[in-house]
Amino acid sequence: MVPTCQTQEQIGAQKLSKATVLQRSIDYISFLVQQKKKQEDELDALRKDVMALKIMKGNYEEIVEAHQNTPTQGQNQVSDEVKFNVFRSVMDHQFQSFNQSISVASFAELSACVFSWLEEHCKPQTLRELMLGVLRQVNNQLF
Repeated sequence: MVPTCQTQEQIGAQKLSKATVLQRSIDYISFLVQQKKKQEDELDALRKDVMALKIMKGNYEEIVEAHQNTPTQGQNQVSDEVKFNVFRSVMDHQFQSFNQSISVASFAELSACVFSWLEEHCKPQTLRELMLGVLRQVNNQLF
């Protein structure tokens, strides 16, 4: 039965007219058609999302496979120890400059010092020069 016809309280023994039942049935069918259309649209959107994710997954799998199949020469590989030493040297330098530049007397002073330090010591050119210096140092130590 049409839900709107079932919930209608009837006054006395009066029944709903056939026209009323027919109109409510039409309204309910229209509602169901709209709900079905919404669900179909949502399903289409989800299918497109799944397809896009499958394409992305395939692309990443190709990248991983290409990376794994790339022949590498043993002498050109950088050991994890060397990588860590480069990282440690850069971070040690940055920490020392940070420690010398920062004052923690008040929050306002700390904020001002941090922003000043960032502007001075974290510019791309400054970091590039630091990295080149560390790499030269590591290179001299290795050879």
